[in-house]
Amino acid sequence: VANFATTASDGKTYQVDYYNLDVIISVGYRVKSKRGTQFRIWANSVLKEYIKKGFALDDERLKGNGGGNYWKELLDRIRDIRSSEKVLYRQVLDLYATSVDYNPKSDESIQFFKIVQNKLHFAAHGHTAAEVIYERADSQKPFMGLTSFEGELPSIKDVKIAKNYLSEPELKILNNLVSGYFDIAEINAIEHRPMYMSDYVAQLDLVLSSGNRKLLDGAGKISHEQAMKKATEEYRKYQVLTLSPVEKDYLESLKTVEKDIKKKSRGK
Repeated sequence: VANFATTASDGKTYQVDYYNLDVIISVGYRVKSKRGTQFRIWANSVLKEYIKKGFALDDERLKGNGGGNYWKELLDRIRDIRSSEKVLYRQVLDLYATSVDYNPKSDESIQFFKIVQNKLHFAAHGHTAAEVIYERADSQKPFMGLTSFEGELPSIKDVKIAKNYLSEPELKILNNLVSGYFDIAEINAIEHRPMYMSDYVAQLDLVLSSGNRKLLDGAGKISHEQAMKKATEEYRKYQVLTLSPVEKDYLESLKTVEKDIKKKSRGK
């Protein structure tokens, strides 16, 4: 418990006791009182929403605080999610489905995704998605040159995602560009404006150029196939050079066994 001078909503300053949050939560789940029951009902509703949706927000608190650091952190995390390849692909497909020349049986949706993805990447750091992977995948570098990956070591899946090679500033620029473009595209969908796929591409160029970003002309110097081949080859080399945690533990156990054998042989 800590006691601090705190200014209340009436403008007056009072001495207020502050309790550790972990203690409050722990006590709240143990106390058999009306207040304890109310706390558990509230906490379980928040937990249920988190498990069901993957997030839980206190909307009124975020609105009432008028922004602040937590609000900025939330925006950054949402933008980061929006620019992930799976979510980006879903957004592009939804966008493609609203176009006048939409054809669900054609493979144009994949090509449309590649165009949008590459233009966004190029505007953020001057490379297409394939170029980033091809140029930065390196078995000799720590974690193969990745700046983000799942687990303790990179997987073959991680090394094939362009976003995983970006620096923090590059990633932040990409996230903001993705968010800005799809926010504008959503306005078109809300107002039911007739849009062809070429219109969406032209609109993307307009959004990027208004932010003084570089515009990609063409498909880039490296193909998707070349990038995947390079990433796979470098990953195989990296696997040879890098031991997994299980392999490290196994080698340590072998060393321990060898030491025990040597000690026993000396004692004879």
